[in-house]
Amino acid sequence: MNILWTIVIGLVVGAIAKLLMPGKDPGGFIVTILLGIAGAFVGTWIGRIFAGENYTAGWIMSVIGAVILLLLYRLLFKRGA
Repeated sequence: MNILWTIVIGLVVGAIAKLLMPGKDPGGFIVTILLGIAGAFVGTWIGRIFAGENYTAGWIMSVIGAVILLLLYRLLFKRGA
């Protein structure tokens, strides 16, 4: 059930990350949503490093994870000028 909850949070978090980091993305809105889902997993992973094995990412850690992934995505897949 934790994985399902993480995915649901990630869907919303992807949209929040896009709102927090406006600008041109190499991918569309769907890519941002997928990065939000991955961000929830990254937030959970980061939280487990500091808070222990039973940690599940909440809203703030999920947004932080999604923003980190969105920054990396923009750096790796930057459109040519």
